[in-house]
Amino acid sequence: MFLGNEEKVYMLDKAEGNAVQINGHPAWGSVWDIQSNKAETIDVLTNTFCSSGHHLPNGSYVTFGGNGAIGPGGNVGSVRNNWGSGAYDAVYEDYDGTKAIRIIQPCTRADNLNSTKCAWYDDPAHLSMQKQRWYSTAEALEDGSVVLIGGFVNGGYVNRNFPNVDPTEGGAAELTYEFYPSRGPAKEMEFMRTTSGLNAYAHAFLMPSGKMFVQANVSTILWDYNSNVETALPGMPNNVARVYPASGAVAMLPLTPANNYTPTILFCGGSNMSADDYGNYSYPAINTWEYPASNDCQRITPEPKDGSPAKYTQDDDMLQGRTMGQFITLPDGKMLVINGGANGTAGYATATNLSPSLADMPYGESLCAGPVGQPAIYDPNAPAGSRWSNAGLGTSNIARLYHSSAMLLPDASVLIAGSNPNIDTNLTAIYPTQYKAEIFYPPYFSATNRPSPKGIPTNLSYGGKSFDISVPASSYSGSGNSAAASTTVVLTRGGFTTHGMNMGQRMLQLSNTYTVNSDGSLTLHTAQVPPNPSLLTPGPCLLFVVINGIPSHGTMVSVGNGKIGTQPTSSTSALPANVKLASASGTGA
Repeated sequence: MFLGNEEKVYMLDKAEGNAVQINGHPAWGSVWDIQSNKAETIDVLTNTFCSSGHHLPNGSYVTFGGNGAIGPGGNVGSVRNNWGSGAYDAVYEDYDGTKAIRIIQPCTRADNLNSTKCAWYDDPAHLSMQKQRWYSTAEALEDGSVVLIGGFVNGGYVNRNFPNVDPTEGGAAELTYEFYPSRGPAKEMEFMRTTSGLNAYAHAFLMPSGKMFVQANVSTILWDYNSNVETALPGMPNNVARVYPASGAVAMLPLTPANNYTPTILFCGGSNMSADDYGNYSYPAINTWEYPASNDCQRITPEPKDGSPAKYTQDDDMLQGRTMGQFITLPDGKMLVINGGANGTAGYATATNLSPSLADMPYGESLCAGPVGQPAIYDPNAPAGSRWSNAGLGTSNIARLYHSSAMLLPDASVLIAGSNPNIDTNLTAIYPTQYKAEIFYPPYFSATNRPSPKGIPTNLSYGGKSFDISVPASSYSGSGNSAAASTTVVLTRGGFTTHGMNMGQRMLQLSNTYTVNSDGSLTLHTAQVPPNPSLLTPGPCLLFVVINGIPSHGTMVSVGNGKIGTQPTSSTSALPANVKLASASGTGA
């Protein structure tokens, strides 16, 4: 799922027996119009099940890989590849997605969604990866290209057999990385070998140095993807796995002038099951739904500005254990965690070592139990011991487990959708295929008025001349000086969300000064993006103006020159001094 523009959210399902049809087969792609609250199907040829994805500099989105073609009941497609996986299925009419590269340019209400312009380009005969990748990781680079890391070759619970003598045995693990656009043959990444078994959907974040922070299993590295050199960082404390299927909530904290744009990664939840408990390619060794999810949280700053060694720091525990929880970075700088379960892991199966048949499994094919319906909010700037709160937050009665997603919307609410811990569509399971979506409204929606900024540019550069945003007095109440001093201008990127993670999610606060005017209006003198594209890679973002913790509606802007390649940079924007006026005040309620 991803936000295509201010109007549309794009959704992808796996190829399965959905009742809604398109071109004579079940649909697994759709576009939701935010204003009308209506969805339209959109055709996708290849199986997008457990793919990865990212934005591109021109505002288009690209998804990578997926599963082989399947038919009813999750069975291998009716036409097989030479190596046995599905090439095509005559019932679902899906094609092998394991090497697929799919690209779409999001359209608006003014466009014809049925036109070629608005369609997915999905043609493996002309555009595909070099390797089969299912549960791979995608992370954008400073030039707008994308690196693709690891994954499975074919479907399974974890990408290893047991004992794990050879990670690639039986077509389990893909140990390589490659680039889009291609930079030549795929190369082996040693980290994918040393972490095999627990490195599906590895967590990857581009650092200011241009190196990449990568975490999987309980190991961590800084990786120079140009030279393929890995530098070991400390391992994850307390033996808590955060990658799929343990599936902890993971996100980069907001990059701000106050923290000198220094990335810190937050890990919360997941599982401290032993390596043996995960079993093998087929299913887990234990009844995972009986095993409590972790509530442990850790922070790490991979590249400290003072030159000190990177280390994990114990953070406040979550209010309850959670697997498949998902962080959404809110415009006020806080982190929402939502969805997930209290016990078990992601994934589905028809057996475990302790439950030899589906009839022995109390929650059907689900490997998780105890849906966590109440979200919580984490404040990264609060004192230790007081960073988590769920006060006043409602509880959903819809289970959001395996295959759930969440996405920040332009009005600063959060769309929540999905959940299907079943091999195929199943509407009668304890945790059924879920077609209902919800919207979570953070506490700032209780405000009686919100900022209504004017003058937001459509394009931002890396450094260069500052720009002014005007905010009318009706956007706030009380002292103009206080409101101006509290104001932040932030860029947020929701990324490509799947399986409780957001590839590419990032928030960056722009530097600004202000002038308080006699009529109570504010002029925000705002810097361009810092002149380092590794901090915020080129492409689309939402720009919010936040006053006294209350965000405006987001405006979609484009960062960079819209092309893959070296991004132009200029010197850091120069800003004038603040101009205060004690007599000015807002006119908002």
